[in-house]
Amino acid sequence: MVSNRLVAALAAAAVICVPMARAYAEADAESLVNALNAVFGKHPGVRAAHTHGICVKGNFVPSAEAPSLTKAPHFNSKTPVGVIGRFSMGGGDPDAPNGQKDNVRGIAMHFDLGKGNNTDLLMISAPVFVAKDPDQFLKLLTTVATKDKDKIGAYFKDNPNSTRQGEWLNARPVPASYGTVNYWGIHAFTFTNADGKKQIFKYKALPVGGEVGISDDEAKKKDPDFYRPELKDRLAKGPVQYTLTAILGEDGDPLDDPTAFWPEDKRKSVNLGTISITDFEDAKTCDEAIFDPTNVVDGIEGPANDTIFPMRSQAYAVSFSRREAPQQ
Repeated sequence: MVSNRLVAALAAAAVICVPMARAYAEADAESLVNALNAVFGKHPGVRAAHTHGICVKGNFVPSAEAPSLTKAPHFNSKTPVGVIGRFSMGGGDPDAPNGQKDNVRGIAMHFDLGKGNNTDLLMISAPVFVAKDPDQFLKLLTTVATKDKDKIGAYFKDNPNSTRQGEWLNARPVPASYGTVNYWGIHAFTFTNADGKKQIFKYKALPVGGEVGISDDEAKKKDPDFYRPELKDRLAKGPVQYTLTAILGEDGDPLDDPTAFWPEDKRKSVNLGTISITDFEDAKTCDEAIFDPTNVVDGIEGPANDTIFPMRSQAYAVSFSRREAPQQ
């Protein structure tokens, strides 16, 4: 039996990825953004997905090991690479409470490659998504939007892979901060190094200070927007840092289904470098463009057959165009 709260959270967490790049049976960029609006309401001038967020800035310093995996410039830089980032809560609610246990936290980043160029990285606080393809995602959203308990229950019974993310989140404490939780890239990428050697991997960022959570009762007593002042206090003491790693894939690992787990305890991880968040940034800086997971550079390739992945940039673009359009 799926609780109403879990249902809402699954839809909320789902907003990390909404894409399009080819014809599907039902789902396209417009229909997915419309479905998000149907679940969370229309909120003019803001994102349809990961609406509640904080814009930040910092830098990235690659590790000594990173160049052995990839020729991508930000992993080979001899100087710190500038970063513009955005922490966020999953879902399309601009007032999504920070204490919500069964909702993902997200971090999206632009890496400044110089001369106006950048590359992006998006991660969430769970290793899986809530739908394996755009049509399933659309079906999930449109079912949740009905608010019909029987229909919603039937959906999850028929689509157990859509429950994995919520189950993961509910089995862990509420993160005490955006700076004390692990983040994963849900897609499988491929690195290519200077010698042409390729390696399939998934991103994971681990907080340098370790994971810290709070109890459900503590979370209920917190202000709904407690992450912002918490982050301000944390940054006053120094940067919020993460070790960015690559979880190396092996033969047989699913590459086309972002709802499928990789057994991390049986996979080698390589340190790619340190992400340091140093201060807040004006929200306009994060809002002037989209964070696009398909915006990669030479030395990194996205997944070939993961149909969620290529749809993301077009749906984000639809959302961006709507929030930029003059309000009536």
